[in-house]
Amino acid sequence: MATSIITTDDLRDFKLELIEDIKKLLLKHNNGSLKKYLKSSELMELLKISPGTLQNLRTNGTLPFTKMGGIIFYDVEEIQKVMHANRTPNEIQ
Repeated sequence: MATSIITTDDLRDFKLELIEDIKKLLLKHNNGSLKKYLKSSELMELLKISPGTLQNLRTNGTLPFTKMGGIIFYDVEEIQKVMHANRTPNEIQ
């Protein structure tokens, strides 16, 4: 099996792609009438990410969350703030 090296540029590109995917899904979902909170399973389905990736986003502080009785909820407005805060303008070369 071939080994591939992941660089910081690769991680940054992945982050930007993930943020764009979140943005598209939030804008598209239910014609703009989103629920106030999403459960982990709903967010994973929307973003097409694994439980481990979602855990990493929580652990490293990228996605704020609320835990109530074993269920983790994500505020849609907070997700949008995270996307906006991590937005990088396109560079024209």
